[in-house]
Amino acid sequence: MTRKTHEDGHRWNIIIVDDHPIIRKGLADLIKQEHDLNVCGAYDEANAALAVMESLKPDLAIVDITLRDTSGIELIKDIKIRFPKLPVLVLSMHDESFYAERALRAGARGYVMKEEASEKVMTAIRRVLAGEVYLSESVAARMLSKYVDGRPEQGSNPVERLSDRELEVFELIGRGLGTSQIAEKLHRSIKTIEAHRANIKRKLQLRTSPELLRMALQWVQTQETA
Repeated sequence: MTRKTHEDGHRWNIIIVDDHPIIRKGLADLIKQEHDLNVCGAYDEANAALAVMESLKPDLAIVDITLRDTSGIELIKDIKIRFPKLPVLVLSMHDESFYAERALRAGARGYVMKEEASEKVMTAIRRVLAGEVYLSESVAARMLSKYVDGRPEQGSNPVERLSDRELEVFELIGRGLGTSQIAEKLHRSIKTIEAHRANIKRKLQLRTSPELLRMALQWVQTQETA
């Protein structure tokens, strides 16, 4: 359903959740240049943002994939459960060809890369506020082709086999965190993280922990240079 536009004099309230302070400020400054848009909050942690959404009542949440306390994918899922009418737009440096579909499955209404020009970012914001879905042409074409064919695309990247939570654990391994550190960061038990590690090794056909660490390191390096 198309969202109604505000009457003259009213602004759309937008909350930003991104772990990079420069990005938060730059995006906030860009949004504030628009006469009908307002930034009602900017946070680097998912839990902090969730805690104020009820009182701030934003019309749109702009979320990064990587956050200080969890992944943006998990935050999107939490938002859809607690605030089902709140649309989410992902703004991230992470490769859209890998993450856009995951984000939409989690409940996001759009995905735009941080490297895009400010005009495209504003277009994405306004389309999602209007009740539409925003994706780049290449990602939209890829997803449409998959559903027209009527069968899942067989990706060559084995990491695509991981669930969202397994992918989050995999990335944290690649960032040098040990099992206990991951458990503390994700507020899960060590036993749960160990189970995730075992599932990741099985899905990626890895036999040892050093193999897992090496592949996770390579994955994180690839994402950061994409």
